[in-house]
This record gives sequence, C-alpha cells and structure tokens, in this order.
Amino acid sequence: MKRCSLFFVSTLLFFLNSVLLNAQSFLTASQYFKEVSDYYATIKDYEADISIETGKNSLFGHVSYKQPEMLRIDFSNPAEQVILFNGDNLVIYLPGYSAILEQAVISSGNAATAQGLALLRRYYTIAYETGPDSVPFDEDDEENVVNLLLKRRSASESFTQIKLSVGSDSKLIRKVEARTAQGTSFTFVFSNYNLNSSISDQRFIYDPPSSANNYNNFLFSE
Repeated sequence: MKRCSLFFVSTLLFFLNSVLLNAQSFLTASQYFKEVSDYYATIKDYEADISIETGKNSLFGHVSYKQPEMLRIDFSNPAEQVILFNGDNLVIYLPGYSAILEQAVISSGNAATAQGLALLRRYYTIAYETGPDSVPFDEDDEENVVNLLLKRRSASESFTQIKLSVGSDSKLIRKVEARTAQGTSFTFVFSNYNLNSSISDQRFIYDPPSSANNYNNFLFSE
C-alpha cells in the first residue's frame, strides 16, 4: 500500500512539473502580439509588394514605409495610382480621373507599423484563431504563419474584427483581413519584404502631373 502511494505521489509530482513547464513556455495570444509589435518597433523602414482586395476590386502595388509615419504605395493596378502619407498630409493620385486628393490628417497608424500595432493592442481583444501552432500561409507559399483574431472592444472602432497572419519565423505581417460593421471586407497581403534599406526621405515626396485637378480637404468636403 505504501509503495502504491509513493508511486502515485511521484507520478502526480511529475505530471504537475510537466504542466508548469509547459505553462511557462506557452505564449498567450496577447504576449505573442506584443512580441510582433516590439519587433516592428525595431524596423526603421521596409518595402514590400502589396495586394488589396475589397469586394470585387483588386489592387496591386509596392509599399514603402519609414519611421515614424511615412508611407507610400505605388500601384501597378490601377497603373500610376499613388497613395502618399508623409506624417502630416495624405495625397492620393487617381490617374483614371486625373485627380489629386489632398488632406491634412492626424495619423492613427496602420496595421503594418509599430504605431498601428500598439493601437490595436489598446482597442481590440487578441486571441489565437485556432491555437498557437503555425499553419501554412497558403498552397503557393511555403512560409508558416500564426493566425491571430482581434475583436473590437467598443462600437466606436471602424472594424469589428481583424485577422492577422504573422510569419512564424519572420514575425512579419503577411495578411490583414478586416471586416466593418456593415459587412464590408478588406484584405491586405504583403510579400517580398526588404527591411532596413535606408530609404531616403525623398521617396515620400510626390510630384503629381500638373494637368490633374486638385481637390483639398476631400475627406470633409460636402
């Protein structure tokens, strides 16, 4: 009887020790997200190919980002379309309409920047979509990703839900899928990253065609 009790106690202690070790090595979704956010804070600049899908519309281009808040997207589809933000002003060139849209804005960051990730941590709850294990990104891409599901804390946030696919080794965001309360979905896919290549500030100066019509404060005009 004593031997049985000793065996039971030894087995129980071994089991508890294993559970504690596994618990210490397990990262919660919030902790994992913070690791990703901290890594993005170390990235001084990056370039990547980007695709954007919303509804039946598909856009393709090349994105350039530089800390703290400079962003530029040069589109190949629609050809020659440009979106530029230099930290103070947003400029959108729409070649199909020969129009330049300009707006002075206060940036709140975007998902693929350290500032944007910090805001997501504040305003969204974070969970693993199915678990902490990585899964293949897609059938055409061998990289494995960790999928995170973010849900808004209050109705004031534009997106009710955001899914992030993060490279398990690179810690770089590969896909952002966001859904509005009206059911509209936006999907951003990033590929072919090039990090810390010392992008010049000149990249974020855009000289649009002089023949285009200029519309200022387009976000708030009636």
